[in-house]
Amino acid sequence: MNYSFEYIDIILLAMIAGFIFLRLRGILGKRTGFEGKVPSQFEKVLSSVQTEKKTLKKEDFDNEAQQEFLKGAKIAYETIITSFANGKLNEIKFLLNKDVYNSFSEAIKERSSNELKNETTFIGVNSAEIKNENKNDDLLEVSVNFISEIITCIKDKENKIISGDPQKIKRVNDTWKFSRNIRSQNPNWKLAETEV
Repeated sequence: MNYSFEYIDIILLAMIAGFIFLRLRGILGKRTGFEGKVPSQFEKVLSSVQTEKKTLKKEDFDNEAQQEFLKGAKIAYETIITSFANGKLNEIKFLLNKDVYNSFSEAIKERSSNELKNETTFIGVNSAEIKNENKNDDLLEVSVNFISEIITCIKDKENKIISGDPQKIKRVNDTWKFSRNIRSQNPNWKLAETEV
């Protein structure tokens, strides 16, 4: 086995993801919370990267490219958390693999059936670091450790707080695994697993 070539594949695909998210940031602007549906330009950005990724070389990837990937991961992290809190999974379905989508969907249905309301204010990501990189056959996986600050609480139908504190900033430590099939025509990474 030649692990160096597998590592180069991982690096190149991480760079592609970073490029995508940088382009998205330029289109969508910096987000301080969920601000509505992702514009249709998202698909156009992904399409443009399809041809550009063929010209990438291993010497193009450096520490700066890794940091760009993490910037993109931060945007995905905030968007997913805020959309989940608002119960708007359809707007982030393209960012979730099937298992995560189904899990999130069940949690939202349970919350709704119990007439509970999630109120979440995303303060920001304090840090994001690549924890692990792995390649299983055609599946590339990258785990990122996030430390963020969030204000969150759950209220019942009478608007009484049953968990959390709307006045307190909570420090959250999450590890999320993003994955992508390197043979897929879709260059988009998806959230494959969450750990607390």
